[in-house]
Amino acid sequence: MEHTGPLSGVRVIDLTAMVMGPYCTQIMADMGADVIKIEPPAGDNTRYISAGPEPGMSGVFVNVNRGKRSVVLDLRTEDDARTLRELIRGGDVFIHSMRAKAIGELGFGYREVSALNPSIIYTNCYGYGRRGTDANLTAYDDTIQAECGLPFVQEQLTGTPGYVGTIMADKVAGLTALYATMMALFHRERTGEGQEVEVAMFETMAAFMLVEHANGAMFTPPLGPAVYPRAVAPNRKPYRTKDGYISALVYNDKQWSAFVGAVRPPWAGEHFATLAQRAAQIDTVYARLGETFAERTTGQWLDLLRSLDIPAAPVRALDDLFDNEHLNAAGFFETVDAPYGAVRFPGVPVGFSRTPGRITGPAPRLGAHTADIADELRADAADHG
Repeated sequence: MEHTGPLSGVRVIDLTAMVMGPYCTQIMADMGADVIKIEPPAGDNTRYISAGPEPGMSGVFVNVNRGKRSVVLDLRTEDDARTLRELIRGGDVFIHSMRAKAIGELGFGYREVSALNPSIIYTNCYGYGRRGTDANLTAYDDTIQAECGLPFVQEQLTGTPGYVGTIMADKVAGLTALYATMMALFHRERTGEGQEVEVAMFETMAAFMLVEHANGAMFTPPLGPAVYPRAVAPNRKPYRTKDGYISALVYNDKQWSAFVGAVRPPWAGEHFATLAQRAAQIDTVYARLGETFAERTTGQWLDLLRSLDIPAAPVRALDDLFDNEHLNAAGFFETVDAPYGAVRFPGVPVGFSRTPGRITGPAPRLGAHTADIADELRADAADHG
């Protein structure tokens, strides 16, 4: 694999599984890092959870493990543990998603790993931070969604507690692990110091949810409950039109004035004139807008709202993204040939003028690079006497 991008030259020893950690290291691979995925003999469970072109290559696994190299190691055996220790000596990042007790029992806690390589960045990806009372609990996306209040806010919207329709906790925590690891690498570039990083899903999602929902509860004494009213207004939803649905946000005073001037809804009086007034009665505003949007087609509304520079979009199905005119014009999707067939990946969403990232290659079959890595380690040992 030819590695380009801002992380070219960085080697990542990846002991993560499922989605949180692999999503983090997938982005590292896209950005040029050499990511060596360490898997147990049975493989990462995500290999087997969804549709794929062959057993062990599910769509979810293939997407979050693209561009990596797979090495099978049974860390309960001394020979394979020795191989991992050799890899650690030449690594820049060591990242895992085991609980602290489990990684410690294998002999690869931070103390042991940093003794082998003092400059390494050691990133822990946990369900719960180890300083808290729930440190040893098992966690998955659904349970962390429940812990952080997502089903609670969904109940405010729909009347029934529910998960959001994406594995949000895994992905937000994965992005947090990425930025935390990159910050530690930046510190190392300036000082030469390695360090241990801890990323917990619960703490990450609590911070994420409380960005807006902390609201009045942050103050002493509290000025209100921990909730941002606009986000949970029951009428905050796509508007039904004559022939479908549309998403639109007539938000600031400039947009509101333009909308009222063009549409002239009979209910839009002075009591809705300012953003502060609308915010105080936001669910009523959404309800009145809903009545008005039902009077025209989706296409008519899109034409009008975009001419007024008011944010508006059709409500798309996920399959529609693969044929989206904007995404295809932007070259968003990248087709990569793999031993199990061509794969059209959603591509790198950010651009760099000098060091652009790219999808380095397909996701590996289980253990596809075990022999290659063993050869590299032998060559390194020979070079160093």
